Amino acid sequence: MDILAKLRQKAKANPQRIVLPESLEERTLSAADIILAEGLAKIILIGNPKEITAKAEELGLKNISKATILDTTKPENVKPYCDLLYNLRKNKGMTEEQAAETVKNPLYIASLMLKNGDADGEVAGAMNSTGNVLRPALQIVKTRKGISTVSGAFLMLTNNEQYGEQGVFLFADCAVTPVPTAQQLAEIACSTADTARALAGYEPKIAMLSFSTKGSASHEVVDKVVEATRIAKEMNPALQIDGELQADAAIVPSVAKSKAKGSDIAGQANVLVFPNLEAGNIAYKLVQRISNSQAIGPILQGMAAPINDLSRGCNIDDVIQVIIITANQAIAAKENK
Repeated sequence: MDILAKLRQKAKANPQRIVLPESLEERTLSAADIILAEGLAKIILIGNPKEITAKAEELGLKNISKATILDTTKPENVKPYCDLLYNLRKNKGMTEEQAAETVKNPLYIASLMLKNGDADGEVAGAMNSTGNVLRPALQIVKTRKGISTVSGAFLMLTNNEQYGEQGVFLFADCAVTPVPTAQQLAEIACSTADTARALAGYEPKIAMLSFSTKGSASHEVVDKVVEATRIAKEMNPALQIDGELQADAAIVPSVAKSKAKGSDIAGQANVLVFPNLEAGNIAYKLVQRISNSQAIGPILQGMAAPINDLSRGCNIDDVIQVIIITANQAIAAKENK
């Protein structure tokens, strides 16, 4: 059974409450209908039930009645979230009136539902920018304990089983932090290790990538990767991690023998942490296109609750896939509490 089939099976066995704040967006609503039909998650929609039902009927959807709809036309449903937001943000100068105005935005209600334990995960972004999705998430849900950096990983399913974990890799950060510090790189490594366990189901072997292997080149950007590796080991002494490593030394055993003798990771890496966003984004797209590999993501990491951002160019299958991934992140978060 491949990874995607396993993720689907796990989601179905333990349905999570996934809130979809863009409840009138056609691709999102169509994906929700399929998720509900297959029992892959418990879907929460936010808005006017009459409008949501009318849109579902217009699209010919048959299962939206199985969703939970938070009816925002009823003040008693919205007030608890107004109060929660006010209490969370009053020290930042937010007034009760501003809180009431802010929660008119479903993205804020979704984050407040996560904060209040009323939902297990959130998927949005089909009609909102990444900034719009992340702003309430960072204000309300915030990052995980010990992590201050949000990053984006890609689950790379390649056709070459001799590399990585039988052809499977996690690449990060490919989506969020342009020029990470050593501390941020270390946090990205730790977060991606958790993603590898939660979604790929394997023990991460992390290569901190650079244009240098074990001192073969000297530069401040190489020093940053070396420092990031040291910090990551301090953060989690059990982590299997090494750096700095060039990409070939990280994944090719024969190259590792000559370039990184004595390394337990070189030649075996299944998680690749890139030194900056530019390198990571270019790398995943090249691998995806040149080798006809499947790139699943970006999978947001580092948040205190699972929140994933869709591309505004997504299709229905993309939304379904992200909901399933978010559900699996929620399952893993509960298992690790």
